[in-house]
Amino acid sequence: MLSKKTKYGIKALTFLARQEDQTPVAIADIAKSENISIKFLESILLLLRNSGFLGAKKGKGGGYYLIKDPKEISMAKVYRILEGPIALLPCASHNFYEKCDDCEDEATCAARRLMTEIRDNTLMVLENNSLADIAF
Repeated sequence: MLSKKTKYGIKALTFLARQEDQTPVAIADIAKSENISIKFLESILLLLRNSGFLGAKKGKGGGYYLIKDPKEISMAKVYRILEGPIALLPCASHNFYEKCDDCEDEATCAARRLMTEIRDNTLMVLENNSLADIAF
C-alpha cells in the first residue's frame, strides 16, 4: 500500500501546481485544504524541498512553491523520493537491487518474475505521468 507520506506529498504537490501565480503558500493553507496534519506535512515538504522540487520563503508571505514546471516533475521521481523503491522485492529493483537471501536461482524464481512485471508496469505508469498530468 502507498504510505500516507507519499499520498500527502502527491496531494501537496498537486495543490501547489494548481496555484495560478506560483507565489509561496503557507503550510497551514496546504494542510487545511488537503486535510493533512501540519507537523507531518512540514516533514514531507522539507523532503521535497531538499530533493529540488520546491522552494521556500520565510517570513510574512512565506511558504512553499514549485521551482520546476509541473510538466518536468515525473511522478516516478516523486514516488522514489517519498516511498523508496518502486519494486516490491529488492531482487526486482533497478535502483535498489539486492539479492534475496532465500533465493537459489533468480532466473527461475516465480516471485521475482511476477514482481519484475509489476515493477515494469508500475514504472511505465509513473514515468508517463508528470505532476501536470495529474494536477489538471
